[in-house]
Amino acid sequence: MTQEEDIKWQDLAPPERILMGPGPSNVDPRVLRALIHQPIGHLDPEFLTVMDEVRSALRRLFRTQNELTFPVSGTGSGGMESCLANLIEPGDKVLVFVIGFFGDRIAQMAKRLGADLVVYEKPWGQAVNSEEVRSQIQKHMPKIIALVHGETSTGVLQPLEGIGALAREYDSLLLVDTVATLGGVPFGADELLVDATFSATQKCLSAPPGLAPVTYGERAIAKLKARRQPPVSWYFDALLLRSYWGEDRAYHHTAPINMVFALREALRLIEEEGLENRWARHRVNSEALSAGLQALGLQFLVTEPEHRLPVLTSIIPPASVDEGKVRKRLLTEFHLEIGAGLGPYKGRLWRFGLMGHSSQKRNVLLALSALATVLRSEGFACSADDALSAAESVYQKSYQVRVEV
Repeated sequence: MTQEEDIKWQDLAPPERILMGPGPSNVDPRVLRALIHQPIGHLDPEFLTVMDEVRSALRRLFRTQNELTFPVSGTGSGGMESCLANLIEPGDKVLVFVIGFFGDRIAQMAKRLGADLVVYEKPWGQAVNSEEVRSQIQKHMPKIIALVHGETSTGVLQPLEGIGALAREYDSLLLVDTVATLGGVPFGADELLVDATFSATQKCLSAPPGLAPVTYGERAIAKLKARRQPPVSWYFDALLLRSYWGEDRAYHHTAPINMVFALREALRLIEEEGLENRWARHRVNSEALSAGLQALGLQFLVTEPEHRLPVLTSIIPPASVDEGKVRKRLLTEFHLEIGAGLGPYKGRLWRFGLMGHSSQKRNVLLALSALATVLRSEGFACSADDALSAAESVYQKSYQVRVEV
């Protein structure tokens, strides 16, 4: 008998987790049910109807009239690479504002695509201000400006107001990473004059990983049409994909049918809740969590409250505890997952996510009580009662906001 013949498969039984890290988030049961349908053909008339519904709903979610709006078959990093591969031609000056791990990823991709790359970097935990943006644009006169709206490696919310107008003033295209913010934080592509943006399904949209919604405005499409050479990626070529997701319905690739089903249901849930209501839910739950963490005596990485990302809170662990041991105990004893640090903050940060279906009052209170329990047993003096009282005070002040789904 060979070694392969000795293998005995077991039924798949992944544990039930409460996902409060930087993503993925927990998936609404209705979205899971959408996944179990038998797939149909990617050019079946019924599927084409679903595609139309998804495109229209994504425009409403991005708050845009952009015709070229669709989900890329891939995760958030696939959405990032697709936008960069379409917009960048070799030699294009690309200015990337880096405030954490994912801004650096944009810069790495841009360099591989042959960009004349300029990086303006801030210390982790800080946002770029409008004067810095203006100064760097005037200095370098880039063809493309790229930045991250919600940097999950640090928990920084990057203000976007005025940057789109600056980009147009200097004839630059503005590309924004909304992977962590779309559906959880106020964002409007047209109002902010964003030329292109990409996101992902597994964070505030609360669908499984696998699709990356993107949208291209008229200025970005003009850039695509004026390219001297096609994009280096055939698979991500937005004009080719438009022939599939647009009116032509020409075969491009076999779309992940069931993931599109799931995204449709996730978008339906967002519209049933109401986008403004959803933004408010994320904001209030974040404020309650932050109040509770502060009452535990913990230190925030992002010191300016206005720059704290509502869907992810970054905490510097007390020096007296083993940060990895605390995370492991939360996972094994409470089935609660939080994120670790990345880059220079590896081993030096806790990241508490409240995204999509995971952003609920019950999860906030569980996280605070579980963390207090573990910290006390590890020798850090704190009070669960104080943390819960602080969180409850926030909820009482925002009693009109629905904080559960």
